[in-house]
Amino acid sequence: MNSVSSRTTLHALGLSLACLLIVVCVRVAAEGGGQATPRAAAPRTEDKPLMAEAVFKNIQVLKGIPVKEFMNTMGFFSAATNLNCVDCHSAQSESFEGYAIDTPRKVMARRMIRMVNSLNQSAFAGQRKVTCYTCHRASDRPEAIPSLLDQYGIPDDDPDRVEVIRGGPAQSVKQVSADQILDRYLQAIGGAPQLAKLTSFVAKGTYEGYETFSAKVPIEIYANAPNQLTSIVHTQSGDSVTTYDGTRGWIAAADKLMRVLPLSGGDLEGARMDAFLSFPARIKPEFQWRTGFPSVSIGDRPMQVAQAGGDTGAKLYFDSQSGLLVRQVRYVDTAVGVIPTRIDYSDYRTVAGVKIPFRRVVTWTNGRSTIELTDVQPNARIQAAQSRHRRRREANRRLRGLDGDNKWRIRTV
Repeated sequence: MNSVSSRTTLHALGLSLACLLIVVCVRVAAEGGGQATPRAAAPRTEDKPLMAEAVFKNIQVLKGIPVKEFMNTMGFFSAATNLNCVDCHSAQSESFEGYAIDTPRKVMARRMIRMVNSLNQSAFAGQRKVTCYTCHRASDRPEAIPSLLDQYGIPDDDPDRVEVIRGGPAQSVKQVSADQILDRYLQAIGGAPQLAKLTSFVAKGTYEGYETFSAKVPIEIYANAPNQLTSIVHTQSGDSVTTYDGTRGWIAAADKLMRVLPLSGGDLEGARMDAFLSFPARIKPEFQWRTGFPSVSIGDRPMQVAQAGGDTGAKLYFDSQSGLLVRQVRYVDTAVGVIPTRIDYSDYRTVAGVKIPFRRVVTWTNGRSTIELTDVQPNARIQAAQSRHRRRREANRRLRGLDGDNKWRIRTV
């Protein structure tokens, strides 16, 4: 049995990750006339993402991957073993230097990474068929003896894992096309004419997550059609900003160091999906959709599922009765495997003729957060806080660690 499982909680995981994920806050404030100024400094397109070994100390195996992927990889380890940061890192991890100290579990993890890489290379022609999760299955110790409960019990279905059936028997019900599902969704939230009238919004509410120590703090969301989205969480230690400008995305979070963290790969695709879901009128032509999933329910409510892109594209779950979006599940690749992120939508309310979910619960391998909106102002005027040139110049300075005394001094992992 896993003795650690019962005491491993998302809160404990979040507290330790809050010490690791050190990124800068680019503060935003309202300007005259109530105009919002949501944008954090944008990293230049020519800037290369910082590699893990350039930021953290004592990196031996996970070299050559961006910092964000490195942190996602830590989340994969947590999901696979049901352990959190302090279970594997030194007891001195309260300090940044402490995370660089080798422990027996860190040494073993490096051995396991090499073993899995070697197995995939020799047995599967380099394809990633085996990962940590293959054997661990959310346990710190892989089980060697079969479980009769697993064999004869009835496992709970996980709707997040539903996949398109290829070459299987014909389904007993007529398959619904992606166009039918999405058209019904657009009609359910207000219809095309009303959606076209919503060109921007500013939302306020509360945010609760690991970086807020499970306390509710203010959040502001700024959205411009067709696909620009910024959220600002006012944490106890400063502002945390996530932005997608229609092409690029980045995160700026409050702490001691001046740094902007660009999004790439699955993280960037996820930010793009969130931005288009804020103004769903163009969601059909912006993505390649597929259906053909078997019947699935969330709770006792049957769902219709449409997936954007291929096997690792975002899956959207729509209530079969109301047509409303209930869940999004999307994926990010890491150095050791693919990790999921789930967003649950509820409490739909009508704003300017369009139904908007006022409650969102985001669950991923590094924690869980809840956003509850209290006010949404439709068609609000939104302007950038700084000129494009100044944003790029400041971001470049921060990315290179040249902003005053805040040079790179992380000594964490």
